[in-house]
Amino acid sequence: MAARLPSWAWVSGLTAGATAVVVALAVQASHGPTPTAATAKPSPSASAGTHASASPKPSAPPALPDGSGTGRRIVYSLREQRVWVVDATGKTSRTFTVWPGTVSPQPGRYSIINRTQSIQGSDGVQIEHVMYFTKASGVNIAFSNALDGASPPPANGQKRGGIRLRKEDGAALWSFGDLGTKVTVVT
Repeated sequence: MAARLPSWAWVSGLTAGATAVVVALAVQASHGPTPTAATAKPSPSASAGTHASASPKPSAPPALPDGSGTGRRIVYSLREQRVWVVDATGKTSRTFTVWPGTVSPQPGRYSIINRTQSIQGSDGVQIEHVMYFTKASGVNIAFSNALDGASPPPANGQKRGGIRLRKEDGAALWSFGDLGTKVTVVT
């Protein structure tokens, strides 16, 4: 007669297996695209009895903040956690959201003072397209993106001045922001 496993052994084995599956799915999901919610509003002419097949229009990106300067520049909004790339005519050529560090620059006008192609970030992540533009609370403030395109890990109470971008946004900003390029920080 074969020895029978106690019920706690079965439960423990099933729990460990389920946990491994959940962790694997979470890791896989963290490397995928991040969904965004549509912000389309129904039109005033729509009614409950109408069966019109209206597809939601993609929402326009937020407008360039007022008072952000003139001419060719990078505009960073602290509140919106967003960057605008503005050409010499004052037209936005690109805008995107960012992951701010734990230390923020003061609103004001700056310029790119140093550029580094790639380096290890203060969070231990390999980063590229690093463009420094100021210091705050003794911490360098810079735009950058992770080499693998991942979002930054939690700071765990540490001072971090990196404004992390998605990989494609980091490459675009790097192409635009030479030494001396104006950076405007708004609230």
